[in-house]
Amino acid sequence: MARVVVFDEIGGPEVLRVVEEPAGEPGPGEVRLRIEAFAVNRLDELTRSGASPVPIRLPHARLGCEGTGIVDALGPGVDGLGVGDAVLITAVPDMTSNGTYADYTVLPAARVVKRPAGLTPAKAAALWVAYSTAYGALVEKAKMQPGDNVLITAASGTVGLAAIQIANQIGAVPIAVTRHTAKRDELLAAGAAAVIATDQDDLAKTASLLTGGAGADVILDSVMGPGLADLAAAAKRFTGTLVTVGWLDPRPAPYPSNAITTHRYMSFEHTLDPAAVRRIAAFLFAGLRSGAVDPAVDRVFALEEIVEAHRYLESGRQAPGKIIVTTGASG
Repeated sequence: MARVVVFDEIGGPEVLRVVEEPAGEPGPGEVRLRIEAFAVNRLDELTRSGASPVPIRLPHARLGCEGTGIVDALGPGVDGLGVGDAVLITAVPDMTSNGTYADYTVLPAARVVKRPAGLTPAKAAALWVAYSTAYGALVEKAKMQPGDNVLITAASGTVGLAAIQIANQIGAVPIAVTRHTAKRDELLAAGAAAVIATDQDDLAKTASLLTGGAGADVILDSVMGPGLADLAAAAKRFTGTLVTVGWLDPRPAPYPSNAITTHRYMSFEHTLDPAAVRRIAAFLFAGLRSGAVDPAVDRVFALEEIVEAHRYLESGRQAPGKIIVTTGASG
């Protein structure tokens, strides 16, 4: 028997419970993974609380869209992987059925990649969702180039920090946007070339000053909401690109009226495409080798502490980096 975190009704962290059930057998083209660690993401909270637009099959719904572990069993027709291989999960299309909050999960073999040697399970669990989202939005969608001025909102969040590192790896100029002046030094230490703190700075005017009057070539926004129009005003006229990747502000977002290119990016656009996954993995693993990519871990919980992990996420007290849960398994 294996431990699985499930919930039977939407609500607060207390609806989560750990149960035991069979680990499951992989079918054709599938692998069974013994999970070593997984990350707790904002999407998990939205799903558990009923705020996500994704349908939830209750009762006995699962959570978890990323993680890392060891291949434990192979289904028929799986090539390129072997029992005992350490892997990263690249996508969980339906986490409420086979999410990663568990000792084991069964996934298509196409949804994992081999884990780089030397990457700890905690760091590995903190890597894929944030960094593949930032990479997909900036490199695949916005076509970020060396020298581009890149404005990054919610810069102290996990996607924001990943975007700063990826922009630096490309040779672009990451300009972090935060609501709090107190985070300026922290973001500069994280690699931002400059910081705009909106509790003190005028966003569009400061962006213009930092870019020599040109405006940002690329804007990566995780916030949306009414501030989207002001954010778009900081873009380079006619040739600027705005990519939205989140909705931290649920209020209506006015469509930008200035002449820029806009995209709404969802990570499954690339993480379900094997060719794109190979590009993402090659880029991120090169960054790991050079030190340009370094996923941050804030705090680690045990699987039995999953309620406390969700309470910690909701508290807003976390430091930069991912909240990680470990199962106690070891490769």
